[in-house]
Amino acid sequence: MQHLSIVTTGGTIDKIYFDDKSDYKIGAPQIGEILSQLGVAFAFDVIPILRKDSLHMGAEDRALVRSTIEAQPHRHVLVTHGTDTMVETARELASIPGKVIVLTGALNPARFQGSDAVFNIGCAVAAVQTLPDGVYIAMNGRVWDPAKVRKNRDANRFEQA
Repeated sequence: MQHLSIVTTGGTIDKIYFDDKSDYKIGAPQIGEILSQLGVAFAFDVIPILRKDSLHMGAEDRALVRSTIEAQPHRHVLVTHGTDTMVETARELASIPGKVIVLTGALNPARFQGSDAVFNIGCAVAAVQTLPDGVYIAMNGRVWDPAKVRKNRDANRFEQA
């Protein structure tokens, strides 16, 4: 992989909390800064298209994600996305041909100490380079087929559906 296109949609990975009432906003995408700090050996561009909690994403938003990915000239695409509806978006992207698309996010904001964001991004970067064309989810140290995974909200993790 020489180039990675990164499409960002918001979600917990980019949340900024303001007070003890859990007021937050979706901040600027963190993935570009994270990859730069890690000194990755490939070119990438960050394409921020949304700053939404995934619970607030609808059909129009998923259509925008799809058209943005389809417009990318590069084969390898990573999508940062909120975890609550990541599976639904991944399923919507399944018919895009000729690309390896990996969705990832975080259960805790990237700005938080101990966040899973950097680990999930690393897993997603490895996955996007090694998998055949298709759509995948990289969360909790595993690469999932979107047709066979679900988010267990009670346990706050992804698991086999």
